[in-house]
Amino acid sequence: MPQPRPTYLELKITWRLPISPAGSQVDEFGKLLKLPVILLKMSMVLFASVVRVRDGLPLSASTDYEQDRGVQESKKYLKTLSKKLSQLPDRCTLKTGQYNINFTSSLGVGYMMVCMESYPSVLAFSFLDELQREFIVSSDTKRISSAVRPYSFIDFDNFIQKTKQRYNSPRSLSTKINLADMQTEIKLRPPYQLSTSDLGTVNGFAHQSTSKYKGIAPNQMLEPVTLAGIVSCVLSLLCGSLNLIRGVHAIESILQNEDEDCNYVIAFFLGMAACFYQCYLFAFCTSWRNMKSCLSFGLICLCSMYLYELRNMWQLLFHVTVGAFTTLQIRLRQPQGKAPDYNV
Repeated sequence: MPQPRPTYLELKITWRLPISPAGSQVDEFGKLLKLPVILLKMSMVLFASVVRVRDGLPLSASTDYEQDRGVQESKKYLKTLSKKLSQLPDRCTLKTGQYNINFTSSLGVGYMMVCMESYPSVLAFSFLDELQREFIVSSDTKRISSAVRPYSFIDFDNFIQKTKQRYNSPRSLSTKINLADMQTEIKLRPPYQLSTSDLGTVNGFAHQSTSKYKGIAPNQMLEPVTLAGIVSCVLSLLCGSLNLIRGVHAIESILQNEDEDCNYVIAFFLGMAACFYQCYLFAFCTSWRNMKSCLSFGLICLCSMYLYELRNMWQLLFHVTVGAFTTLQIRLRQPQGKAPDYNV
């Protein structure tokens, strides 16, 4: 059965055509499509990829036939962005000359694309939304988390290619997708406009990078808590409490005997603060989270070394092991993106 002809309003929404009576049927369909076909040559999806938010590991990508220098330069920016997704809002756009890089992130996976500057944002993010929906349905979360080699989901390339071809074809798009929901969502929550200064260092040039995302996106949620994470947090609280108790006893000893070394009190309370701060880092998403956890672990080790005269070997080993275990759990519990709303 032949597909119904699209209305002029549908084509206007999709390709930003001039204003015309809303909903009027396209009688001279062939003539009217000349404008979208011309736009298609200048406005299209050029490249798309799926990456892991945690470390930017590429999971799948479209086949690259484009040799244009500008596209290749944009892909370098895309690669840099893929390693910073955990630090960025879950929906962004970066303009790189005559090309745009759009991306969304959700549930620990990022969906990225390079398109022409004239390509409508509503189509770009509708394209990424289709990739997201299909990838969530067809992929195993555990396999995503445990992937080591790049392009472990290379089979998903077939879906990317088919979807890319549809979004580069005005005839198929005008009747097969409904952009109303995406238009409303972008209007209510527009993508954050990135600049090259947000990328840090790109192609050997350093840029100043500042945190500009206040009010743009809500605080990112962390991945669900595991049993090992709960155990590490409880043990870290126990170590912090033990340091607190020993610190109080050290203060009492100093009050009774002025010859006691007050540095022991400082070491106990620093160790306590480091243990409690690791629990905070495990529970909440903050900037430089992994680095802070490593510094806290280093402080725990230094305090344990200073207190070696007041503790036996097993006690020292216990405090250091708990600190290392908690640091590992903090690194494993990564931020996750905004969960998709499927109106269920």
